[in-house]
Amino acid sequence: MSTSPVRPAVQLGSGREFDRIRAIARALGARASGLGDDCALLPAGSGTLALSTDVSVENVHFRLDWLDLEEVGWRAGAAALSDLAAEAARPEGMLVALVAPPAASEADLTAVMSGAASAGAAVGAPVIGGDLSTGPVWSIMVTVVGRAVTPVTRAGARVGDGLWLTGALGGARAALEAWRRGVTPAVSARAAFAHPEPRIAAGQWLAVHGARAMIDVSDGLGGDAGHIAAASGVALRLALDRVPVASDAVAEARRLDLPVQHFAAEGGEDYELLASLPEEFASSDAMEFQRDCGIALTRVGEVEQGSGVHATLGGHAVVLAGFNHFAQSH
Repeated sequence: MSTSPVRPAVQLGSGREFDRIRAIARALGARASGLGDDCALLPAGSGTLALSTDVSVENVHFRLDWLDLEEVGWRAGAAALSDLAAEAARPEGMLVALVAPPAASEADLTAVMSGAASAGAAVGAPVIGGDLSTGPVWSIMVTVVGRAVTPVTRAGARVGDGLWLTGALGGARAALEAWRRGVTPAVSARAAFAHPEPRIAAGQWLAVHGARAMIDVSDGLGGDAGHIAAASGVALRLALDRVPVASDAVAEARRLDLPVQHFAAEGGEDYELLASLPEEFASSDAMEFQRDCGIALTRVGEVEQGSGVHATLGGHAVVLAGFNHFAQSH
């Protein structure tokens, strides 16, 4: 019987959650392979099978006084599918394991599953299985399956590459801040939080055009950039002045008396893609990307020798915090 070779764990950036992943990887040793990237990768014929699992828990990732159950399902599905986007994989299907409170009705269960299924259907990933159980709060675990011709991991960034970001940041955080102060978010900010769109087509386009490393921005730009830096053994320099900011994030940042780009870069849950592309990738290529994919692509930094993430705003160094799943909740 042949087995796939054991691959070492991918180097991760800083953070308590990632300290725990490192501890798990050490404990598992040769019983695990390649932990720490956006997807598990398995050779499959002439391509690669990409698999990822993402869990969404009530009062940690969402609240039911903010979202309806169908939105909860969509959001959970989209978050998992975003990992496939980051590997430049084409979605094939998804499995949904649903934990529902005892009082949940059949209509409630159907609503969550309908939302998750709609997120999958939007990118060609039907629901192909799952599980159903009960527990004290809602929990949705989505496992996605995709195929990639040449996967783009977090580990390929090279010194001299440019760092490019799809779309704009801060919309989801703008909605979250509005809810936290008891007001209804702006329509587009609410949509950014409740109805994120995994950048499947964008990830595949970037791979075809030379992307060397890629990650989805789900835990904040600084935190996720740190994973590319650690996995690739390089330093990432981010110019926050260049970061595109969602329009609704501007007012929320000013209300909190925070620099707008800093507010957006720390938000997380935007599910945009950060990619390392060769130095020769230029603004004309970014314009082609926008024509083909329908969203902007902006250069926000460079890859340098060294380690870690170094961000500046207005010429001054700033420290970007990322989302900590073990210290924060919505």
